[in-house]
Amino acid sequence: MPGITKNRKICYIPESKVFRPDNQTKASVALTFDEIEAVRLADLEMLDQDTAAERMEISRATFQRILHSAHRNIADALINGKIIEIKGGKYVVADNHCQCDTSCLNCRFEERK
Repeated sequence: MPGITKNRKICYIPESKVFRPDNQTKASVALTFDEIEAVRLADLEMLDQDTAAERMEISRATFQRILHSAHRNIADALINGKIIEIKGGKYVVADNHCQCDTSCLNCRFEERK
């Protein structure tokens, strides 16, 4: 019997939620908001999985599964020319600063320059 899925804490919701290749495809893949947050933390912020998992308030194993799923979906879209739609997932948006030791590159709580 699977365990209860906890909400994943995210600090960033992208403004653009649909990315289309320049072909006329209708095929698409869905990325969840928690998958995008995992990609942001691991690949853009370059955090190790333990630190990124702490930020999302999930286990490292769960973080790894979310990140692997996101990478697989992104690869499918890029290789096969599919639309990427960002939607859904089990998450909660942080209601205060994400408690970063350093400034996040895309944290919605940081002032943009």
